[in-house]
Amino acid sequence: MIIIVKNHPYRYDMENISTIFFPYEKIKIYENFCPDDDSVTVITEISGDILTVDASVYDKHKTESCTADKNTDRQNALSVLLYNVLSEILGITYPWGLLYGVRPARRMHALTDNFSETDAKRIFKEKYLVNEEKTNLTVFVMHSENKIIALSDDRSFSLYVSIPFCPTRCSYCSFVSHSIENTVKLVEPYVELLIKEIEETGKYAKRLGLKLETVYFGGGTPTTLSAEHLTRLFAAVENNFDLSTLREYTVEAGRPDTVTKEKLLALKAAGISRISINPQTFNDDVLRIIGRQHSAKETIKAFNLARECGFDNINMDFIAGLPGESIKSFENSLNKGLELGAESITVHTLSFKSGAYMATREAAFDSSPKKIVANMVDYSNRALTQNGYHPYYMYRQGKSLGNLENVGWCKEGFDCLYNVFMMDETHTVLSVGAGAVIKLKNQQTGKIERIYNYKYPYEYIDRFDEILNRKHSINVFYNEYNLEQ
Repeated sequence: MIIIVKNHPYRYDMENISTIFFPYEKIKIYENFCPDDDSVTVITEISGDILTVDASVYDKHKTESCTADKNTDRQNALSVLLYNVLSEILGITYPWGLLYGVRPARRMHALTDNFSETDAKRIFKEKYLVNEEKTNLTVFVMHSENKIIALSDDRSFSLYVSIPFCPTRCSYCSFVSHSIENTVKLVEPYVELLIKEIEETGKYAKRLGLKLETVYFGGGTPTTLSAEHLTRLFAAVENNFDLSTLREYTVEAGRPDTVTKEKLLALKAAGISRISINPQTFNDDVLRIIGRQHSAKETIKAFNLARECGFDNINMDFIAGLPGESIKSFENSLNKGLELGAESITVHTLSFKSGAYMATREAAFDSSPKKIVANMVDYSNRALTQNGYHPYYMYRQGKSLGNLENVGWCKEGFDCLYNVFMMDETHTVLSVGAGAVIKLKNQQTGKIERIYNYKYPYEYIDRFDEILNRKHSINVFYNEYNLEQ
């Protein structure tokens, strides 16, 4: 796909709105002139007071213009024009309209800081073309998140521990995770160095007088590790951080084929208060398609075993739009999660990996997959609401099927605090492990600085000293802004 930008600075908006309609396309952007040809070409132009979008999609073509005056928000007006032209050519509208941000609730919050809630909702619908249902969902999530955000203060922080190993790699996965059978020799040295990094990171938290609110073990699948490895890591956290202020301790036991009684008891002994057991689907055929080596029955067995071991705060993840999943089988999967009584259920929308699909005319004009996944998401919203769950956090990914959202739902009192703190960027997150990203937040200015660890386990092991050296930036950040205790 080619986008030609003439006489305006809004190329970022033009690209993101185009991606909503063409998630399969590789997009090239040119200023004023394009030397190439493409079957999908969009020209966006501002000439004086005239805004114009001219779009050709294979054998279909449309041009629309509008006139701007001195009060016109030209960035928004051109965005709406582009959205409307592509919508008419392709015969589809999206419930989120032209909104492409990751955090809709934060945008709503920013609006309510300056306008009434009624006016903020109107702006969502009229300016961003978001429909009534998604606007109301955003408002509900905003209020839920605000209650959790209020728990954090200037000294608060969270700890994230990355375990980048899984039994197998799922076909849809975009996270840093590696098949354990291919990387088993890395596990022991990885755990040893991770403990050292936990020790060093704890020194910074102690010296700066930070208050630990939540701990989250993610990945990958942390329970890919043995019970002995997990116990060593939990001990390292307990020995190097003050857990007296801890509100929540989560470990993802996401893959049911990694869950054993020995590991669950190790988690329980360490005081883990929340776990995830993630079926993604209860359809065995779909599980095989996506590369999972467990059955739906194994998921139920793992869930019941966790209950027997005393876990009373269990999350389950489901993905709308998995290959081979019908609306009916998705509904059956979600209903099974409700039947089991998971305290929280997170509904994700399948997000495309780059290069995963061919860009074709058929793909461009076939809206049926997007409508199917929209029906799945709509069903989950109705079913979860009717069963006493409320949406407590939400985020959106680029190239998600139907440009839809990911929402965490929970029963009253079972909101995952870490998810909200992380998504809102409420406070500092000290992260350890391969692929981890430390986020340092200045509470006075809102400024965030990031410190990156090496992405892959072998890099993490080979260049561990450099990872420790990078942590000196924590002191620099807090010293620069006089944020020390």
